[in-house]
Amino acid sequence: MPVSLTVNGQRRDADVDPNTPLLWVLREDLGLTGTKYGCGLAQCGACTVHVDGKAVKSCSMLAVQADGADVRTIESLRSDGELHPIQAAFWEKHGLQCGFCTPGMIMVAADLLARNDDPTDAEIRHAIEGNFCRCTGYQNIVAAIREAASVMRAGSAAPVA
Repeated sequence: MPVSLTVNGQRRDADVDPNTPLLWVLREDLGLTGTKYGCGLAQCGACTVHVDGKAVKSCSMLAVQADGADVRTIESLRSDGELHPIQAAFWEKHGLQCGFCTPGMIMVAADLLARNDDPTDAEIRHAIEGNFCRCTGYQNIVAAIREAASVMRAGSAAPVA
């Protein structure tokens, strides 16, 4: 079945089985491997992307459901070779260790900060509660998102969700 998506600002077409999750189209057909396969059950958040401005777990969305949608992956955040403020904050605040959950965490953070430029720690924790990290204990992730919010309020534009 043909699907047409706008992925990271570019129109992309693919022929997919109707039961193929969006995650596999992004990774296998389009070569965007920043989005990770974690559990395949929409429980861990490693596969989080933005679809029409909302964070979704791409393992639980069929590619045919995204036909005609605007999809943004972790690859869309870096600009002109520079890390996005959220990516830089994760690096600076040690919000990552093994890095497996990081793309999903960053995409959830981008979704949150597009809606709320000054979230409380409780709001940050609520936003990331559907994303699992087995390495950090979450405190540094919360600190990274808080730092990114501060940097973005000071002048960097919020990400396109």
